[in-house]
Amino acid sequence: MRRRLGSVRARATLGTTLVVAVALLAAGTAVLLSLWTNLNGQAGTRAERTAREVAAELAAGQPYRELSLDDDDRPVQVVTEDGTLVAVSEHLERISGTGTDTVRPATAPAAASGDGDGDDDSVGASALEPGEIAEDPSYSDGSATVDGDSADYRFAAVEVEDEDRGTLTVYAGAPLSTERTAVRTALTVMLTGFPLLLAVVAGVTWLMTRRALRPVEGIRREMAAITASADLARRVPEPDTHDEVARLARTTNETLAALEAAVERQRRFVADASHELRSPIASLRTQLEVGAAHPELLDVPGAVEDTVRLQNLAADLLLLARLDAGERPVDTRVDLAALAREEAAGRVRVTVDAEPAEVSGSPGQLRRVLANLLDNAQRHAREAATVTVRREGGRAVVAVADDGEGVPEADRERVFERFVRLDAARSRDDGGAGLGLAIARDVAVRHGGTLTVRGTPEGGALFELRLPAVRPLQ
Repeated sequence: MRRRLGSVRARATLGTTLVVAVALLAAGTAVLLSLWTNLNGQAGTRAERTAREVAAELAAGQPYRELSLDDDDRPVQVVTEDGTLVAVSEHLERISGTGTDTVRPATAPAAASGDGDGDDDSVGASALEPGEIAEDPSYSDGSATVDGDSADYRFAAVEVEDEDRGTLTVYAGAPLSTERTAVRTALTVMLTGFPLLLAVVAGVTWLMTRRALRPVEGIRREMAAITASADLARRVPEPDTHDEVARLARTTNETLAALEAAVERQRRFVADASHELRSPIASLRTQLEVGAAHPELLDVPGAVEDTVRLQNLAADLLLLARLDAGERPVDTRVDLAALAREEAAGRVRVTVDAEPAEVSGSPGQLRRVLANLLDNAQRHAREAATVTVRREGGRAVVAVADDGEGVPEADRERVFERFVRLDAARSRDDGGAGLGLAIARDVAVRHGGTLTVRGTPEGGALFELRLPAVRPLQ
């Protein structure tokens, strides 16, 4: 059962059908109750009308034998205040529901015609005036057999006051066969039509859901094919609509594009890292092999230099790997002015102009950013490099400028890519591995900031690091 209801289409169809079924059941019940109430009320109105007609004759002094009681469709009884039946319809054979089940008057019509003086001490006082008919009838349901035909009736009881005969109650009935036939017909129509309507709802929901989910199935199949082939250049089909499925397809393609770019970036990173590691390792091996064969020719300073370079490159690669893995910086207050002075200390041709500017982040990573920017500035400066630290609104700004040739405008974004060295810095002895600026930007982004480069008025390069500042401690 769970497998059969495992699809969205099946669950949507079942849910829609159940909701419609409950709504139809509630609506059908309400319609039947309303129909029965209205028809039952109409039967009571007809019964009341008949009872009032007979009551009017009694109020006018009509003798019992001359009352209009010959309507075979509406049984009538006239009962005195003490419960004595004094008049009844001619063909009434059996009756129930009126409180007086007898069908024959207790006295002959002549004797019960009211010709006596009407003085009966057993009759209690009535609130009605002589000749007055009660305004509010009472109703009851029962059955009657008239001329051999039994049926259910709605009875209305109306009181009338007669000066000689006292308080009389007229019971008149109206048949309920028409009302019940109408209710049964409505119920039959509902029992026949509701299942057909539910079948139509289920079928339409199934087809519409299938049509709506067809693009989703296409997306699933394409994603399965992409997973099997590992070809991230493929894209899922985007339906020509503006609904949620189209947005899902577009988002999926954007995710695939980002994944493809990340994988390609990782491939380039591995290839460039392998290339960069190969050179110092090969150089170090060569020097060690020569030293092993000819100790007098061993270049110890060169071997140490290659080892340091290899160590720095490994440290850069490990830091980039941690940043790519989403390492979050620690939440520590760092004064960029003090950090800039510490990094500039011991460097030649570097001046610092700093005001206190505190940020929240990793002291080690931020120190690495400043060191990389100063290394880059010293490498390209003709005479001097300048470090400026200031606050601008809610930002702490670190500007590192040099008086070199600057960065061409076309390369001001490319310079932050990994393993990128511009022509002026292609030499590995002078330019390093091309990871310093890439690491600096990645750290800036991880700290919620930016790192950009532009030109100085003198033509050099100006790198600006902008980080969210924190309010200084009081």
